[in-house]
Amino acid sequence: MLLATDLDGTLLGGDIEDRLKLYQLINRHPDIKLAFVTGRGLESVLPLLTDPTLPRPDYIICDVGATVVDGHTLQAIQPLQAEIDANWPGEQVIAQALAVVPDIQRQEMPQERRCSYFCREDAVTPALRRQVESLGCDLLFSAGVYLDVLPKNVNKGSTLRKLVRQLGVADGAVLTAGDTLNDLSMLDIGYKAVAVGESEPGLLEATRNKGMVLQAQSPGCGGILEALSYFGFLGEHGIDSEVEARKPFGKSELLMVYHRLPYEEYREKGELKRRQPRSPNGILPTLLSFFTGKHRGTWVAWAIHDDPDKVFERHTDVDREHYPNLSACRVPLTTREVDIFYKRFSKEAFWPLLHTFWERARFREEDWKVYLDVNRKFAEATAAEAAKGALVWIHDYNLWMVPAFLRERRPDLKIAFFHHTYFPSADVFNVVPWRREIIGSLLQCDYIGFHIPRQVENFVDVARGAVPLKTLEREGCAPRFLTYGCAVGLDRMTTCIDAGGRIVRLGAHPVGLDMNRVREALGAPETQRRMERLRGHLKGQRMILSVERLDYTKGTLEKLQAYERMLEDYPELRGKVTLVCVCVPAASEMTVYDELQEQIEQTAGRINGQWAQVGWTPLQFFFRSLPFAEVVAYYAMADVMWITPLRDGLNLVAKEYVAVQGLSGGRGVLVLSEFAGAAAELKGAILTNPHDPVDLAGACYTALNIGRAEAESRLRGLFEIVQHHDLQRWADEFMHHLSDEVLQSKPRGSYGSVEHERAMELQ
Repeated sequence: MLLATDLDGTLLGGDIEDRLKLYQLINRHPDIKLAFVTGRGLESVLPLLTDPTLPRPDYIICDVGATVVDGHTLQAIQPLQAEIDANWPGEQVIAQALAVVPDIQRQEMPQERRCSYFCREDAVTPALRRQVESLGCDLLFSAGVYLDVLPKNVNKGSTLRKLVRQLGVADGAVLTAGDTLNDLSMLDIGYKAVAVGESEPGLLEATRNKGMVLQAQSPGCGGILEALSYFGFLGEHGIDSEVEARKPFGKSELLMVYHRLPYEEYREKGELKRRQPRSPNGILPTLLSFFTGKHRGTWVAWAIHDDPDKVFERHTDVDREHYPNLSACRVPLTTREVDIFYKRFSKEAFWPLLHTFWERARFREEDWKVYLDVNRKFAEATAAEAAKGALVWIHDYNLWMVPAFLRERRPDLKIAFFHHTYFPSADVFNVVPWRREIIGSLLQCDYIGFHIPRQVENFVDVARGAVPLKTLEREGCAPRFLTYGCAVGLDRMTTCIDAGGRIVRLGAHPVGLDMNRVREALGAPETQRRMERLRGHLKGQRMILSVERLDYTKGTLEKLQAYERMLEDYPELRGKVTLVCVCVPAASEMTVYDELQEQIEQTAGRINGQWAQVGWTPLQFFFRSLPFAEVVAYYAMADVMWITPLRDGLNLVAKEYVAVQGLSGGRGVLVLSEFAGAAAELKGAILTNPHDPVDLAGACYTALNIGRAEAESRLRGLFEIVQHHDLQRWADEFMHHLSDEVLQSKPRGSYGSVEHERAMELQ
């Protein structure tokens, strides 16, 4: 069958359960073809194609019948389109002829092969009709305010009938659906039809007592479902047999969806074992700490499963002693899937792009398909675990498409997304071949959080290029964040948008620290012993510390080159300062970093070879991961923390250093890249431009020579920020924005579309 339906108020209308039921039916039934038949221009239809919950149309008839294209290729359907074009004199001819007509106003909206205006009914005079006829066109006036000039004998119904004949579809296999008088032309041409519930009175009056037109009770998709049953399109088994049976709800009220488990799995002599994550910092311990309090839930993550003959343990405890409220749902992935999805595609395509190194990004269609499959598996596992109305908290770019698959399966869920990496501006992000699908998926969320306001605004700019987006709320960024004080500063940010009828709320939430974890590590006897040994090793020298992962985004090579320059420009520092670099290597499979590691090793060797003296080594380089307690000891002893990423979503290392210095009564100085997200939050850091080697070296030199009083003042302000905005406050603030009170509140200063406002003024 062919379902030819209007959009607004029809296919896009009705109860959410009815919409989901119809959309799933269309997607999963091989014999249902779908045609959008709308007054919108093609350009205005394109955003709907990015909505992952909507079925993709096979055909699109738009511009009130003046444009007809293939729904998959978006190419004109010929010779039908050519016949329409032959009857159109051209936009400029119409616009010029009607420019002098009083009391009509051109609509500012995408359109082709038609000219649309706003006007009152009394402006549609016989003279205007004659003028339009003289141009070889038809005039259509609808809803008491909309006037369209169309090619002769072209409307929704005429174009649909020609398309049906060209496709060879039997008349009895067509169902048309609409809700306004503008749809009458396709509801009154001999096909089975439905005027959905809450249709315009004019349409109901015009179709009354017509045997081929059902006047449904339910609005939107519910009315279409009524018609499918009423006309017997799905045979004796009805609709329900064609829609996948609903599985019972799960039991988890809160689900943390992250690509990695909160512990590491490894095999020893064939036995699967687990251990604590080896990374000294990062998001895993932060999210784990979230479950030490009152929150209960499930952690959804992948686990390697290469042998289909072995029983896979899908559910397991995480840590009964430390996290009794948390269980894990393991999503089985093969080694090949992980290698492509994470180690190759995410790191070679999305990671460089997100950090504005778009020229490094490598996009492969076959990798994208694996990425989609993995995201679908995560969504299916989450849907099965979630209780009715549960909160699902999805993390980071590896799972961008989970909201799309999840919303289709479970419209009852509250979906939140937190973006831990930097989110770039539109001119960078739009390089992604699948940007519309990604944005369409994220806009299925109820709430999206980023670290800082700049990243929120970058996302809004990207979304604005993909969907018709209206800003409903904005708020000032001060005093929480820097405004004009750094490269990532911003004075105002968007907090609520209307994305094609979906209300999506946005927020800036820099991740905080688990201060208890830092305090315990600092007070541990092992840490204290390490601090004593470091004091002896330094022998009165001042320590500059750098801690980061091996990655070109972290600016390690640029920092070493700046340090080399500093030793050359400031000879008084020789023998008196030591740079300690802790660089956590990438996984052995990540060959993309091999060249960078070689360059760093060469630079480190050159620095020590040129400047080392008896009893003094200018650079101590650790190319390995250190236990957190050992890193804390270095934090406590460092006079200067030198953190210089070229681009970073936040940077928790900076906060860890401030926390250790504050708890230990130190007066260390933080030198921080102004391109790190934390720069917008950590007022008191000495900001530096890592792309400028002179500034990079100068900022570090300033930190080494800063006065004691100023150093103490800066640290005091930084520690106050880090201590106040800790992990628990971050979690509580994020959860507050997901409360029904916030999500269901009416946006302040909301407004309707420009077309609606103008129509109201004219009436």
